[in-house]
Amino acid sequence: MATDVRRRGTISRTTKETAIELSLDLDGGTAEIATGVDFFDHMLHALAKHAGIGLQLRAKGDGMDQHHLIEDVGIALGKAIHDALGEKRGIARFGSGLVPLDDALIAASVDISGRPYLNFRVTFLREDLGQMPTEMIGEFFRALTDNAKITLHLIQMNGYVAHHVCEATFKAFARAFAQAKAVVGDEIPSTKGVLE
Repeated sequence: MATDVRRRGTISRTTKETAIELSLDLDGGTAEIATGVDFFDHMLHALAKHAGIGLQLRAKGDGMDQHHLIEDVGIALGKAIHDALGEKRGIARFGSGLVPLDDALIAASVDISGRPYLNFRVTFLREDLGQMPTEMIGEFFRALTDNAKITLHLIQMNGYVAHHVCEATFKAFARAFAQAKAVVGDEIPSTKGVLE
């Protein structure tokens, strides 16, 4: 099996709105994350832990609101995932599962397909979690899926406490992605012979 090469991606992204430095190791490592948005940092730490990835991230936004920062981190993380996966040889490709967190229950399913698609059916009863607008959670995952070129379904089965719903959403994605990125063989898992 193709396990001798570490799968890494590094993204440096600077615009008039954000400055982001991100390094990703799909095969593990530590998480050191600082975006200036505490709740977002908490969610990204949970994502890294449950996906089994190493993530080094420093991000700074323009200070107007958190929209640009959260979306651009999604873009950078998605690009790093895409780069780190390479030709996707040997990966499981698919992953899915249910994650409970008290009242919240979130279903996630991932296909590392080369085709970006997001089905985000998660709702929040609060507008903000700390400095993180809950409307940006879907935007983060949209930016990530578009740039990682993956298919992702995130569906809320239950939940009313926004903190629990959000955390279960990040963890559900992480667990499904951990399955999908796992190296289980040597072949590219597609009848086409390529996953772009």
